[in-house]
Amino acid sequence: MDNSVTTTQSQRINPPILPNLPPNLLTALKAGEALNHEDLYHCDLRGLDLQRANLRQANLIAANLSGAILCEADLRGADLRKADLQGADLTNANLQGAFLHRAYLQRANLSGANLEGAKLQAARYDQQTIWAEGFAFRTSGAIGPCANLSGAHLNTANLRDADLQGANLLGAYLCGADLTGANLQNARLSGADLRLAYLTGAYLRNVRLNNVDLQGADLRGADFTGVEIEYLQSIAGADFTLVQGLSEAIRAMLLSRPASELDAWNSFTRKTTRQSLVECIQ
Repeated sequence: MDNSVTTTQSQRINPPILPNLPPNLLTALKAGEALNHEDLYHCDLRGLDLQRANLRQANLIAANLSGAILCEADLRGADLRKADLQGADLTNANLQGAFLHRAYLQRANLSGANLEGAKLQAARYDQQTIWAEGFAFRTSGAIGPCANLSGAHLNTANLRDADLQGANLLGAYLCGADLTGANLQNARLSGADLRLAYLTGAYLRNVRLNNVDLQGADLRGADFTGVEIEYLQSIAGADFTLVQGLSEAIRAMLLSRPASELDAWNSFTRKTTRQSLVECIQ
């Protein structure tokens, strides 16, 4: 038997366990001692009481800090890229200059936190995230409700189930992005590049899709109720199978596109755009 295959199957059944924080480091943290650039990469710190901990410039890349208590913690210059901070209490924490790229901040409490110079590009937040008063999170590059992501480069980004209600995505680059199940209600998407994007089951109610490129997009089961479309760049290979709420006027407009677009195959679903539009009849 191929050992590489066996290893892969084992990893799928038993995902790798995150390393725990060594007891001596936990004691040091709780005592407020500096860790001298300690490497806590991918550590499991879920639910730990780390209030006032000295984590300045610590490597916390991909660490699991969900539900952790980090009140008044010193996280200046800490590397928190891809860290899971969902539900964490960061009240009055010092995150000055911290790297929070692609971090998960859903339900996190950042009231009173110092976010001066913090890098939040593609960090995820939701309606339950509490931000420090006066912090301009909507223009910070973070992704969430009402975020200003006009012209943002989000090609191939993992935005699965993202809450983007009311977000400004005008002219955003979303080629190949995974927006499966994302909530885009009332979002502004005009001029966006959605080629090869995955929008399966996405909630697109009341979205404006003017001048959008949907070439090869997977829109199966998406909610198009109230969607406005005046002009599209291309729908070649787009799959509209089981799209909900698509008005007859828009469906007729889509079916009037050139045959070169309507008879193009979606390389993923193996269906033509014309076939998918016929199947989405309400």
